[in-house]
Amino acid sequence: MKHLKIAIARDGPNVSGHFGHCEAYAIYQLENSIIYHAGDLMSPGHEPGKLPPFLASHGVNLIIAGGMGQRAVDLFHSNGIDVILGVSGAVDVAAQDYLSGRIVPGGGSICAEHQCTGHE
Repeated sequence: MKHLKIAIARDGPNVSGHFGHCEAYAIYQLENSIIYHAGDLMSPGHEPGKLPPFLASHGVNLIIAGGMGQRAVDLFHSNGIDVILGVSGAVDVAAQDYLSGRIVPGGGSICAEHQCTGHE
């Protein structure tokens, strides 16, 4: 894909442990193998089913976060957005790690109901 818009859930300068409860989304554009920080989207708040269409309306097609619930993952997929979970550390490093192939879709941390309730 030559053009990709990535939303990385962040709390301060770091990847948020939970996508739905982060303070903002660091937006990165990937165009022709060059990645750059395109700004931030403040979180509109956690409400089941709200975030997938919100981020899709901003052109996001990949999410990176520490974790989220399975229902949220399914909702993102139904909105044409891929999900990468299990990521921690600085958001800039996560973006560069994605570009270099050190993190890929399919791994990560789906929050189990007994660990993380109400995540969608």
